[in-house]
Amino acid sequence: MSFPWPEASATGVGSYPGTDAAETTEVVFGELSLPHLPELPARGPGADLIGRGAAFLVELPVHLQPSGWRFADRPGVDLRRALDYLRRDLDLLEEQAPEGPVKLQVCGPWTLAASIELPGGERALRDAGAVRDITESLVEGVREHVAEVRRRLPRAEILLQVDEPSLPAVLAGRVPTASGFRTLRSVAAPVAQEGLRKVLAATDAFPIVHCCARNVPFPVLLGAGARGLSVEVSAIPVKGDEVIGEAIEDGVAFFFGVAPGTDAPLPEPARSVAPVRELWRRLGFAPGGMAGQVVVTPACGLAGASPRYVRQVLAHCAKAARTLAETPE
Repeated sequence: MSFPWPEASATGVGSYPGTDAAETTEVVFGELSLPHLPELPARGPGADLIGRGAAFLVELPVHLQPSGWRFADRPGVDLRRALDYLRRDLDLLEEQAPEGPVKLQVCGPWTLAASIELPGGERALRDAGAVRDITESLVEGVREHVAEVRRRLPRAEILLQVDEPSLPAVLAGRVPTASGFRTLRSVAAPVAQEGLRKVLAATDAFPIVHCCARNVPFPVLLGAGARGLSVEVSAIPVKGDEVIGEAIEDGVAFFFGVAPGTDAPLPEPARSVAPVRELWRRLGFAPGGMAGQVVVTPACGLAGASPRYVRQVLAHCAKAARTLAETPE
């Protein structure tokens, strides 16, 4: 199997602390063999997951309300701010002039639908027509985004990570209504799968789905066409993991979160990836291909970490990834 990153690679999930995008970009490119576009939500509205995700929507403007992001009749200052953050981040990415793989992150359609409000104040997830509009708009926006990055970075190979932290709640009917007293009706797995599939298929970038929930809907993500899954290694079920074995056999890559996303003592790098080795052994796979098919990451985004810990954990993940290429004693 061949993947668009070097063997024994490490990367970040997406977010980082602080507001200095230039410094963070330098850290990411300095520490990681698979660099990516950093996200800095501490800069404020428009730099957060939903605000940046809404910036990719074509002809679906949003503005910020006390309750969160809401669809509007026309673009406002909040959306312009989000677009400005994105442009500046892409300028910094272009300055690095990478020639290898680079990962981008976008918020997925189901997390956007579960978070952005309709003009009346209810979440868009309540309206099937609004969900379709979000999905179609996001498909076009992602297509334009990847095309722009390719114009800026003609020698880079683009990976596209779609973030779906709310998807398990969408499937389980656990997204609250505006009042908070009830929850919205669950979305059927085939419907969720098809909406996600459209976004993953919007470009020919290598498609990855990230889900930091404990109950990751693996069949939905795989059925949608994800060629890489970004999850905590502890989210892999010990029992009933046939779907994981089949995915490995089919050449699906795993971006395994193995280190805490907030400041914590770090063990020896080999200990952090020991669960990955155990998974490979339990499923009966030879360890030889593990270092190519597995990319090591922190457990989730690092927005809540200290700058010092960011450098430590990224270096730790890079070292842990290299141990996967070693033959255990």
